Amino acid sequence: MFVKLKQNLWRDEQGQDIAEYAVMLAVILVIVVGTVKLIGTNASLVFSNVASSIQ
Repeated sequence: MFVKLKQNLWRDEQGQDIAEYAVMLAVILVIVVGTVKLIGTNASLVFSNVASSIQ
């Protein structure tokens, strides 16, 4: 019985799809958050430099 259960779990690929989507979502979120942080920091520096130049 345990062997048959193990074989069924090994062949079942439905759970793999969910795990793969979760990993892809996590990677995309890390990339997006990193990009937004980088752009936000650089934009702040650019605006500060422009404001200093105007005065």
